[in-house]
Amino acid sequence: MKASIKSALLIGGTVLAAGLAFAYAEGSSDLTTVPSVDLNRYVGQWYEIARYPNRFQKQCAGDVTATYTAMGDSKIEVLNSCRNKDGRNEIAKGKARVADPNSKARLRVTFFWPFYGDYWIIGLDPEYRWAVVGEPSRKYLWILSRSPQMDESDYRRAVSIVREKGYDPSKLVLTPQQ
Repeated sequence: MKASIKSALLIGGTVLAAGLAFAYAEGSSDLTTVPSVDLNRYVGQWYEIARYPNRFQKQCAGDVTATYTAMGDSKIEVLNSCRNKDGRNEIAKGKARVADPNSKARLRVTFFWPFYGDYWIIGLDPEYRWAVVGEPSRKYLWILSRSPQMDESDYRRAVSIVREKGYDPSKLVLTPQQ
């Protein structure tokens, strides 16, 4: 009996230590965001131009959009849409909240409460025509545009931000938009 308690404490301690190490790594990220975001200008429809492949978008074949609607000072409704491989439209609804009230460049997004993910605006055109969105572990990345196609020079600038922020641009997959 004492051995099983000891094993449970060892496993629990290991899980706790791993969780604390992960939290420390997340908190100590060297990823920086843009200095500030005007959420009134940021809300609206965005087209996904490119992304890192991820499991929750594996059904998306193209025409990926994200529509953000303000719900007060620090909350945003999120509506993601894409055309799946069968040609049908897939929709995911979520909510975002501002995680950094000073810059408003760090948000936390949920599609399945209570699970939240980081949404950090790490690049933003001065005219809000395009944005680069990532998160501290650099596992997820999106390049978004206000129009279905992005000017080549703007795309090159966005990719240079991707590189500057420590992401690997070769992992980007272009999103077909009609």
